[in-house]
Amino acid sequence: MTPVAVIGAGLAGCEAAWALANAGIPVRLHEMKPQRFSPAHHSENFAELVCSNSLKAQRIGSAAGMLKEEMRMMGSLVVACAHETSVAAGGALAVDRDAFSALVTARVRAHAQIEIVPGEVAKIPEEGDVIVATGPLTSDALAADIEARCGGSLSFYDAAAPIVTFDSLDRERVFFAARYGRGEDDYINCPFTKEEYERFYDALLSAEGAPLHSFDRSEEKVYEGCMPIEIMARRGPDTIRYGPLKPVGLRDPRTGHRPWAVVQLRRENREGSLYNLVGFQTNLKFGEQKRVFSMIPGLEHAEFARYGVMHRNTFLDSPRLLDDAFRLRSEERICFAGQITGVEGYIESAMSGILAGKQLARRLRGLPSLELPRDTMSGALCAYISDESVAEFQPMGCNMGLLPPLGERVRDKQQRYQMIAERGLGHLREVLREEQEVL
Repeated sequence: MTPVAVIGAGLAGCEAAWALANAGIPVRLHEMKPQRFSPAHHSENFAELVCSNSLKAQRIGSAAGMLKEEMRMMGSLVVACAHETSVAAGGALAVDRDAFSALVTARVRAHAQIEIVPGEVAKIPEEGDVIVATGPLTSDALAADIEARCGGSLSFYDAAAPIVTFDSLDRERVFFAARYGRGEDDYINCPFTKEEYERFYDALLSAEGAPLHSFDRSEEKVYEGCMPIEIMARRGPDTIRYGPLKPVGLRDPRTGHRPWAVVQLRRENREGSLYNLVGFQTNLKFGEQKRVFSMIPGLEHAEFARYGVMHRNTFLDSPRLLDDAFRLRSEERICFAGQITGVEGYIESAMSGILAGKQLARRLRGLPSLELPRDTMSGALCAYISDESVAEFQPMGCNMGLLPPLGERVRDKQQRYQMIAERGLGHLREVLREEQEVL
């Protein structure tokens, strides 16, 4: 059998290659690293995490928890490796980035059906089956080829948060706690008084940003999930205080009261030597980050292991171009997976890779596409990116609003979400059971 070309060894590409290989389909996985790195990547390993080390909430009654459970049921490599390399993060599934990427890389490289082909792919091959999973940082040459095939703009921006060392924090000014006591005090909290917050906010507004690349300077193309903190702050003094700096569910043990605002730090590695500033994606100049973020209580002498950066993202006008199996409508041998399809987030990208691989494997075996229930999170996301009725397409992450409502009224939101999740997971089990019987 002719190998399938999977272009890109990020989360989606690794999942797509893994799904194909486990179905007995040979794969050539193309990855441009280490010969060439994107502006935001530094590791030679596959599945490198850039924005954050968190794969979001774990509880089934949440959108992210539901999606990860669906992925686990579908044989996800990413979810399995994430659990094996997890670090404490309250109710979230966060990982040691380096350990996670190394484990994914080792497993992909060890699979007998996967051949690794290093080097940049500048054009989609003219023959054979292909899954393009080059992610939000698709190289200029390949992006131009995709645009020539598909038409339309492909660029927008994303941003990553800074990381500080634990030893450099002022332990007298911060406290460990998770909101509402969820988790085992996994977050470090930096509490503001009203006066401290106002000084910080004024400094943030006046801070100087790093120059953007010439290909796109529009702030409107920064989608909400990774909105830079300084852009969010321009919407008003309470925007970030009700957003990433919200103090709800927290009480400062020194005062016994809820702070005016709180910056949370989340563990970056297993050792707890590094912490990232939650919600602080930024495009400020490095010197400005040091000046302004050092005004956060407890970070006065913080050592920055990495400053925040902004980088380009790429996505298709998927409703016009892709079907719900991630195939190009005009040429079904070409599939896409990952953030380039308009799914937003790590697990959403990985999920699309699983399904792109599974659906292609079924087509190559002469089987019909897997029909995902609309009340599953993965099915809802596939439906969203392929919905031709969407007038102006924007990236979308998993959320309960994508799912059809229950047939009964349940006032308690947590109970309602739990019931919605259990409904979808039950339907997915039935579909996967039928798939196994066919295979």
